[in-house]
Amino acid sequence: MKAKFYALALSFLGLTSSTLAQEFRLALDNGKATPGRQCATMDVLKAQMAADPTLAKRMAAVEDQTKKFEATSTSRRSTTGVITIPVVVHVLYNTAAENVKDAQVESQIAVLNQDFAKANSDARLVPDVFKPLAANTNIQFVLAQQDPNGAPTTGIIHKQTKVTSFGTNDVVKNSKRGGDDAWPASNYLNIWVCNLGGGLLGYAQFPGGKASTDGVVVLYSSLPGGSAVPYNKGRTATHEVGHWLNLRHIWGDASCGNDLVADTPTQQTSNYGCPDYPHVTCNNKGDMSMNYMDYTDDACMYMFSAGQSARMNALFDAGGSRASLLNSPGAKAGRQLAVASELAGKAAVRLYPNPATQTLNVSVPEKQAATWTVKVYDLSGYEMKQARYDGQGRVAVASLPQGLYQVVMSDGAQTIRQRFQKE
Repeated sequence: MKAKFYALALSFLGLTSSTLAQEFRLALDNGKATPGRQCATMDVLKAQMAADPTLAKRMAAVEDQTKKFEATSTSRRSTTGVITIPVVVHVLYNTAAENVKDAQVESQIAVLNQDFAKANSDARLVPDVFKPLAANTNIQFVLAQQDPNGAPTTGIIHKQTKVTSFGTNDVVKNSKRGGDDAWPASNYLNIWVCNLGGGLLGYAQFPGGKASTDGVVVLYSSLPGGSAVPYNKGRTATHEVGHWLNLRHIWGDASCGNDLVADTPTQQTSNYGCPDYPHVTCNNKGDMSMNYMDYTDDACMYMFSAGQSARMNALFDAGGSRASLLNSPGAKAGRQLAVASELAGKAAVRLYPNPATQTLNVSVPEKQAATWTVKVYDLSGYEMKQARYDGQGRVAVASLPQGLYQVVMSDGAQTIRQRFQKE
């Protein structure tokens, strides 16, 4: 996009905010959302810049370091391999429905990992013209296993509050005002899950903002399996974490604007719903509307670009504003080994076809099929007993409603969890 990258980057600082510049809005009707994400960037910007005159300078420093990273050859960059970010999820609830179960939080982390690794099943839908650009960002997320005091933790905090709904004033991040204080931003990605008012789906804070408010806020019903249809597949968190990792909206928050990424086509404005490709604007060959940083429905966003990946990775290079997370004590070695073991198990045990309509096959060794237990759960953690395993590698799923599910497989020595879609 965008030949005069740095000059435009600096000018953009006058048009965006550190507590995100991005907010999703949706209209709710009986707990379900009607299509149409909207942005309240300028309102948030005005308050943030007025409250913190030094913010623009800090964000300019982040852009300077990003520019230098992008100009460095891949072989000379220090951020090689997978970047693992410890996550703490603060669940703030006023009603029982808002107190999302741990299984649903774990499903959200799984969605983040799939999306950021280009391991999401819908990546196959990327138009041919963009497939060479679709990227595995090499960024992954694990629920924290050690809290700031060194004590073991699940990485999930449940806290009841008298606040019935939160807004963008960061009250949700303040324990004294009914929220929950952030864990140190140098060691954790803080995600607050709560009821947001005013039709908000979520917001985040760009690198360079205050540590006490650093992180991501998402509507509780936007987690996988939630009620905020069509924004209930976990892509709100993917979008917001993208902002937390310094990505702008793909249209640059202006007509034919600049998102500071070279390989994303310039587009006129945000896209909504599920637009057909190509939707041509700004003399491009078609908007990259399936990018996670657009405003389409969850089911119709499924890629980051290589340029966006480089921009995110810059934060973890030498001098990057989020490089301290690479040495965080939040993800203990034991947890990392467990994740590696589970990933190895997933490679050996495969579910297919995915999506499935009648029968889901489990590719365990034929002679061992009867020794495995296989159970299906919805994304809220309830067992779907109508999905029966026959002991021979097949699960009958025809009676399941359409949607996303988690399969838990165990042979007594290992437990493997994988997601599948029922069509």
